[in-house]
Amino acid sequence: MMNPKRTIVSRRSRPAKEPLSHELIVRTAYSLLKEEGMQGMTMRKIAKALDTGPSSLYVYVKNLQELNAYVMDYGLSELVLPPADESSWNIRLFGALDNYLMLLYEQPGLAELSLTTIPMGVNFLRLTEYILAALHEAGIRDRSAAWGVDLFLFYVSSVAFEQTSWKKNEGMQMSVIKESFLSADPTHYPMIASLSEEMFTGDNASKERFRWGLEVILQGIVQSYK
Repeated sequence: MMNPKRTIVSRRSRPAKEPLSHELIVRTAYSLLKEEGMQGMTMRKIAKALDTGPSSLYVYVKNLQELNAYVMDYGLSELVLPPADESSWNIRLFGALDNYLMLLYEQPGLAELSLTTIPMGVNFLRLTEYILAALHEAGIRDRSAAWGVDLFLFYVSSVAFEQTSWKKNEGMQMSVIKESFLSADPTHYPMIASLSEEMFTGDNASKERFRWGLEVILQGIVQSYK
């Protein structure tokens, strides 16, 4: 016998799901990356967020590695590059890399992903083209410029990942490391003892140390194959 108090909900009243697509999968994976880091971006969790099965995702991406490449490129869509017709090539170059650092720093999951993934898409091509154009304008040889892009991007990713790691641990680990250097026995470690303060100079806010690293890489590229 039918219960007169029972409320019947029609399936037609539910909001329609967005059709599964490559773009939707990448967008969802990126959201999970920002919320949970790399551990949140598994095929199973992505499928659950999309209310589907993991096997459905493989229609659009070959594997997790390929998805990572697309997600990384999707994140790079937020990167703002300095106008190409303003200021000198080195100011534009360092400005672009500085913006890249801040993007990775603000999205910790993206910083971790950048160390293990080569992005695949137009946004990574745009960043690579921008760096190559600046190095070409500087008169740097083709091979040095091509290899130099890898050095710059790896350096930025490493700095961003290190900084986000310290931020996640609230600096506790860094304070322990610093103390171990400051208390090093000068008899056994005379150089460390004499330079212990200098080794921890250059705060993240001023980016002095980061810019120094960029300059060292740049000068190495300039001097190569002369």
